[in-house]
Amino acid sequence: MNEPDPTPPVSREPAALVEHFFRHETGRLHGALVRLMGVHNLSLAEDVAQEAMLRALRTWSMGGVPANPSAWITRVAMNLARDAMRHLRMSTAKEPAIITHFEQSLATPAVAWEGAWEFRDDTLRLMFVCCHPSIAPDAQVVLALKMLCGFSNGEIARAFLSTEAAIEKQLTRTKQRIAEMGIGFELPEGEAVATRLDGVLAALYLLFNEGHKASSGDRLLREELCGEAVRLTSLLLAHPAGKSPKSHALLALMLLTAARFPSRQDEQGALLRLGDQDRSRWDQALIGRGLVQLAEASSGTELSEYHLQAGIAACHCIARDYASTDWARILVLYDQLLRVKPSPVVALNRVVALAQVRGVDAALKEISLIPAKERLQGHYLYHAVSGELQLQAGEARAAAESFRRALQLATVAPEQDHLARRLDRAIEESAMGDMRGAEPSVTRC
Repeated sequence: MNEPDPTPPVSREPAALVEHFFRHETGRLHGALVRLMGVHNLSLAEDVAQEAMLRALRTWSMGGVPANPSAWITRVAMNLARDAMRHLRMSTAKEPAIITHFEQSLATPAVAWEGAWEFRDDTLRLMFVCCHPSIAPDAQVVLALKMLCGFSNGEIARAFLSTEAAIEKQLTRTKQRIAEMGIGFELPEGEAVATRLDGVLAALYLLFNEGHKASSGDRLLREELCGEAVRLTSLLLAHPAGKSPKSHALLALMLLTAARFPSRQDEQGALLRLGDQDRSRWDQALIGRGLVQLAEASSGTELSEYHLQAGIAACHCIARDYASTDWARILVLYDQLLRVKPSPVVALNRVVALAQVRGVDAALKEISLIPAKERLQGHYLYHAVSGELQLQAGEARAAAESFRRALQLATVAPEQDHLARRLDRAIEESAMGDMRGAEPSVTRC
């Protein structure tokens, strides 16, 4: 399957190139290392991959970038892995099982560098290792984001509304559990696929989300993460172990969302809201492929969260302009999504559609009734949506307070700039309201 990759050209500067490989090659490299070293050495494989990246940064900064950086990093990682395994063999010489595994690994044919199926298959195997049914669902996704996607603990913590310390503890426990259970590196078959596929898809979904709306930094979009999510999902669909309606639906969602990337910001990098975007810049080829994937997802009877979110994305993509968007249909899809996957984030997104269909007063009432709303209090988007609704309702003073709180919580530069502009607008309208409401002075003789 040759889906388009919404990834921008990669810089040949050593630091930027190493960062790209850390993101884009992490799953492939970890998969190859785990095949060599065994799943029980998951943490060691992660250490080896990080050391290979550090050596690349040092060597390339001094001697220039090699012609085939991917092959260079992989060769270095494999040599480091063999050294690590020899050291492990010497330190545990009385454990014959480790020696046998190591000797079999050395006899394994070398990994092919240029995209051979064996290399891709290692990534796929690692996806399913991370999502073994004996691991708790949240822990599956956390491990996949770390091992497959190169997420930092901070990025994972933000995705789960958690803390870095909690994520680190969870990762340690999960790796220990994998070693204790002796989980293998083979691809599952039959019914075993379904028990693991949900975790794989959840990790890929979060990977794309981090690229679609970065959780921190100067960039609103991180297209390289979205491109990697598209690549891994396409890889999943190309294999019988991952080909399912839900996988098609997830890829449809990614493609339909990525199609709108060219209009998310103006030429100065300022964030553009949906109603302000130039739809002529949307990628029609990606939209077409996304709609094909959505049609492929219609087989079977299951209606997953990815089906519904892809349906919402399709409604936006096929509308001629903002005014002709089928908001009533989008609201119905959000109602269904809330039943399939109830969460305060889904409820918040539904409020935006509700405002378009039933008006701002209904939306303001609904946002105050969101279940588990306290989980959103530390998220800038909750306060930003509240501010927009309050501003539309003529509650400029309350809107200014909401935008001020949103600005305090936002961590991405373009979003901070956008919220600062909305705060200025709310303050201006509040001041004008105060002037209109002031009593005229009376001069007494």
